[in-house]
Amino acid sequence: MTDGAGIVQTVLRELDDITVADRIRQATNLRVQEEIDQQVLTRAAQYAHAPRSLLTARIAELEREWDVERVLVLQSSLTALAGLALGTLRSRRWLLLAAVTSGFLAQHAVQGWCPPLALHRRLGFRTRREIDLEIQLLKQLRGDYTDLSGDQPRLRPA
Repeated sequence: MTDGAGIVQTVLRELDDITVADRIRQATNLRVQEEIDQQVLTRAAQYAHAPRSLLTARIAELEREWDVERVLVLQSSLTALAGLALGTLRSRRWLLLAAVTSGFLAQHAVQGWCPPLALHRRLGFRTRREIDLEIQLLKQLRGDYTDLSGDQPRLRPA
């Protein structure tokens, strides 16, 4: 196992690394991003000396956690379907809801950001890479990785 200070430094370095490659993290409000990152660090401190069974349970929980893109796709699909249904049954004006929702989804595909994404991030939904980073951190705390080279291993989201 690794000491708490080393883990915090490793997590901070990895969060910086994934921010460079992650369009969602880049587009997220800095205050919101810092809150999400702080939650990871807080949990790291909480689990630093936890028993193996508790680490295993948390890893299983994280593996079931929905990432922000999955939530965005579901929300967009349901909103577009609602717009189509209301446009068919009530008023054609509701078709605009389906069109706007589809436009937001296309914008996300092209730019990595859309207005609903900001709301989902404020609600605390994380990217898959952020979730995977916490999983790797917990696996390291659990002792899943051995350091054969003598250097501090870097966490890599799966």
